[in-house]
Amino acid sequence: MLSRLLSLLLLTMATAAHAIEQPRYQVLQSDGAFELRQYEPMLVAHVEVEGDASGARNAGFRLLAGYIFGGNQGQRKIEMTAPVTQAAAPAGEKIAMTAPVTQSATAAGRWRVSFMMPSAFTLDTLPVPNDARVKFEVLPGEKRAAVRFDGFSTDSNLGRHRALLEAWVQQQGLKPSGEFVSAFYNDPFTLPWNRRNEWWVPVE
Repeated sequence: MLSRLLSLLLLTMATAAHAIEQPRYQVLQSDGAFELRQYEPMLVAHVEVEGDASGARNAGFRLLAGYIFGGNQGQRKIEMTAPVTQAAAPAGEKIAMTAPVTQSATAAGRWRVSFMMPSAFTLDTLPVPNDARVKFEVLPGEKRAAVRFDGFSTDSNLGRHRALLEAWVQQQGLKPSGEFVSAFYNDPFTLPWNRRNEWWVPVE
C-alpha cells in the first residue's frame, strides 16, 4: 500500500511540479548561484532517522509521505510541497507536539527530514499522524544564505557545494547561526541538469 502511495506521490511531483507550494522568501542579495534570503515562518512536519545521509533521507521521506497520503486520523490527504529538507538532528533534544524534505546530522548519524506543510494549515488544523514519529513545529522567519545547484544528491556533489556556501558566507562577513540544511526539489525522474538542489544556513 505504501509503495503504491509513494509511486503516486512521485508521479504527482513529476507531472505537476509547477503547482507545488514552496517556502516563501525575499531575496536580499544575489551573487550568481548564491543568495541571501529572508524567509517567512513556516510550519513543518519532521521525523528523526538514523543512518547514512542517503538512506536516512529515503527513510524519512517514506514516513512523511505516509502521513500526507492518509496516514493520519481521518485519512486526510495533504498536498505535497517542495523541497524535502535534511539536516542534523539536535543532539539529545526531544521534540514534542507544538501549538516545509530538511536534513542534517549529529556525530552519531541521526538526521531530521522535513516537509513543509501547506500554508492553509495551522498546528491546530493539521490531522494527527498515526505514526508518533511524525512531529510538527513552526520554524521562525529567519535570514538564510543559500546556494543552488543541479545534479544528483551524491556525497561529492553535496560536499562540494556545502564547501562553496561556507566560503561565500565567510567572504560576505556573515555568521552562521544554525545547522546547514540540504534541500531537494525534484522527483527521482528529473534529469540531473534540470534538478534543483540547495544548501541553506541561517545567518545572523
